[in-house]
Amino acid sequence: MAEFKLTFEPPRGYPLGTNLTYKVFAAILIPIFNLFMSRDWKGAQNIPAQGRVIVASNHMSYLDVLVFTHFLFRNGRAPRYLGKVGVFRVPVVGKILLASGQIPVERETIDAKNAVDHAKILLESGHMLGVYPEGTLTRDGQMWPMIAKTGCARLALETDTPVIPIAQWGSQLVVPNYTKRVKLFPRKTIIIRAGKPVDLSPWKGKHEDPQALIEATAKIMREITVLLEDIRGEKRPEVIFDPHTSDLPRIGNFKKKRA
Repeated sequence: MAEFKLTFEPPRGYPLGTNLTYKVFAAILIPIFNLFMSRDWKGAQNIPAQGRVIVASNHMSYLDVLVFTHFLFRNGRAPRYLGKVGVFRVPVVGKILLASGQIPVERETIDAKNAVDHAKILLESGHMLGVYPEGTLTRDGQMWPMIAKTGCARLALETDTPVIPIAQWGSQLVVPNYTKRVKLFPRKTIIIRAGKPVDLSPWKGKHEDPQALIEATAKIMREITVLLEDIRGEKRPEVIFDPHTSDLPRIGNFKKKRA
């Protein structure tokens, strides 16, 4: 990561954690979102106004991170994310991400462990960290959350940081799953529900116990899924899609690779 200049300054301003880059692009993007997407957002009272916190959400569309950030920004926090390094190498886009305080990560490599250290520094500085525990867009055909990686639970337990579960629905109607096509009409509604902090007390101090991490991860994903069930008005399938046992690649656009 020597090619990137990372910043870990404590959060300032309002929304907490914002900076000039954040404000400029929020001023550009939010009016566009408001023009093409309506909002049905609830649970903002569960978003802490300050202090370190992890917000964990389901992941269905490449648009997710923008609408997720919009929700958090509108409710007083400018989150930080650990994003795949390839995006940071895209001209202009990469510089914007770095300037706004985001952190590049080499996924599925030996260097990925550095992401945990970076995340710890962000949290110790008092930032809000946005996390997609699944690690990639869901491969589930019905858009339900998959069995997730244990990184979010490990980080929360190791740093004693609260995890706020958040479910979102609608972004996949604007930018369909694993595509970059945009469908602006008819106007879509983005639904977001933020829940109360996940009770991880049964696993406190067990961040090095593999079974505890599996159980804590399942708890986090269950809380997210319950919120999504409420949004969709239906129950998830009994069998949860498991990317660990699937023949599909763990990361990347598997639909593109099959084409």
